[in-house]
Amino acid sequence: MIRIIIVDDQRLMREGLSMILELEQTIEVVALGSNGIEAKQLVKRYHPDVVLMDIRMPILDGVQGTTQILAEHPKTKILMLTTFHDKELIISAMQAGAKGYLLKDMPSDAIVQAIHSVYRGGIVMQEDVTGMIIKELTDKNKKSENILDDAAQKRLDQLTSREKEVLGFLGCGFNNKEVASRLYISEGTVKNHLSSILKKLEIRDRTQAALFALKAGLSENVEEKK
Repeated sequence: MIRIIIVDDQRLMREGLSMILELEQTIEVVALGSNGIEAKQLVKRYHPDVVLMDIRMPILDGVQGTTQILAEHPKTKILMLTTFHDKELIISAMQAGAKGYLLKDMPSDAIVQAIHSVYRGGIVMQEDVTGMIIKELTDKNKKSENILDDAAQKRLDQLTSREKEVLGFLGCGFNNKEVASRLYISEGTVKNHLSSILKKLEIRDRTQAALFALKAGLSENVEEKK
C-alpha cells in the first residue's frame, strides 16, 4: 500500500483527488493539507511514501515546502501538482528534489501510474511541458553561450557518447525500460550507464541527472528524434 498526502490550497482539488485515489486498492490517502507548512507537519506525523503537492500555494509554496520537507525527510518522494505555464517553478522544484510533476488536468489513471512510478524510484516529466522547458533552456543557452559552468562542462566532457545518449533520454523522463528499448540495449546496461553518469557528474540521483541533461541541451536531441 502506497501511503500518500495531498497538499493543495484549493479544497475541491485536494478532496477530488483524494476521492479518486481512494478507489485504488494500492493507494491510501493518509492526510490532506492546504499549504507547505501543513505539508511539513503532516509528513512529520504520517511519514508518507509520496506527497502530491501544489506548486503555487500561500504561506509556503510547493518549492519551499519541498526543500524543507526533504531536509528533514530525504526519503519522501514528492510530486508537484502544476499547470502548463509553471515551467520556471517546475525547474526550481526539481532542483529542490521533487521527483517530477503532474498537470492538474491529467486523467486519473495517468496520476495513479505516476504515483507508482515515483514510488518505485522513477521520475515523472510530462512530454509537452518538458518540450517547453527544453526550448526555454536552449534559448537561454544560445544567448549565454553555455548554461553549464566550467566545472559542470568538464564533468559532462567525461561522459562517453553512449552515456550522453542515455542522459538525454533521462532528461525527457524516460524510464530504464524505455531507454533500453530506444537504444537496443538491456535494462541492466542502462543501469550501469546511469551509475557511471551519476558518478562522473557528481550528482545524487536520476532527477538531478534529468535536470543536468536539460541544461546541457542533451534532451533537445532526443526531442528532435521523436
